[in-house]
Amino acid sequence: MTPIPVFDGHNDVLLRLLTDYAADPTKAFIEGTKDGHLDLPRARAGGLVGGFFAIFPPNPKKTDFTAPGAIGGNPPLPEQLTLEQGRQSTLAMVRILLDLTRSPDSPVALCRNRAELDAAIAVGKLATIMHIEGAEAIDANLDMLEVLYAAGLRSIGPVWSRSNIFGHGVPFHFPASPDIGPGLTAAGKDLVRACNRLGMVIDLSHLNEAGFWDVARLSTAPLVATHSNAHAICASARNLTDKQLAAIAESNGMVGLNFATGFLRPDGAMRGDTAIDIMVRHLDYLIEKLGEGRVGFGSDFDGANIPSAIGSVAGLPVLTDALKARGYSDALIRRLACGNWLDLLERTIG
Repeated sequence: MTPIPVFDGHNDVLLRLLTDYAADPTKAFIEGTKDGHLDLPRARAGGLVGGFFAIFPPNPKKTDFTAPGAIGGNPPLPEQLTLEQGRQSTLAMVRILLDLTRSPDSPVALCRNRAELDAAIAVGKLATIMHIEGAEAIDANLDMLEVLYAAGLRSIGPVWSRSNIFGHGVPFHFPASPDIGPGLTAAGKDLVRACNRLGMVIDLSHLNEAGFWDVARLSTAPLVATHSNAHAICASARNLTDKQLAAIAESNGMVGLNFATGFLRPDGAMRGDTAIDIMVRHLDYLIEKLGEGRVGFGSDFDGANIPSAIGSVAGLPVLTDALKARGYSDALIRRLACGNWLDLLERTIG
């Protein structure tokens, strides 16, 4: 059977390509790799038709937040990056995505609006949205934002969980409230206004609660968390409270289910033997709070410890089959898997 088409809210494959396949990242992605979660052959096997391709500036001192047990408790976060550190890695990953999508014959397309997404998917190309997770490459004057927008950037998370000049991220604490630390800086508020002017998604996934409410007060766009879960089920500081979910619903926004096991499980453990049923429980809850048209997938492929039953992007049918078994209609599954993200992007980037 042909897998149900999936448009995914978040992956970190560009960083893996930069780190592990710097000699020829385009070849590695298109021909396939033996490690990680995502490449083109496995995307096709799992039904992935597109998604947000994140650019995450890595920490100089590597900390594995995806290792079993790494998220539990209160692990310290890395120090703030310098502008040069953020810019160097960000531009390198932009280059990889541009190289992947530059040729008209490429099986991967960089898309800037809904029409380009639909056109790419219709001809079987993998439709990508350029997304930044942590705006360390962008200066306070926002000159680099304009440059990156011209290159194709259409979605941005102002912070990863570490702090930067724009605001303060939410740490990986469990169990904990996301109400940890101050919110956006003056530069962060300017960034939100600029994103509204340009027509960009503002991703709230790694903002702390104070920053979330700063964006909610300032932004004229739908509120979006590309890869977050329900705090009522898993009390990770990275997850969204009912009050936050209500604000997202009121704005006609969107939440993508994060596959990271530490943000799924009630015990907050990063364990591969996590049952698919807990993913369905989160989807049930998110739909109850947000409505059927405001929930999707935000896997965090190549950036998280995901359930072993899924394993990689090729395992996406495991989740859609579980939804069928739960009694979800085919039409609803298709909305959750793909249609809702496309509609959200039309409401934000045009």
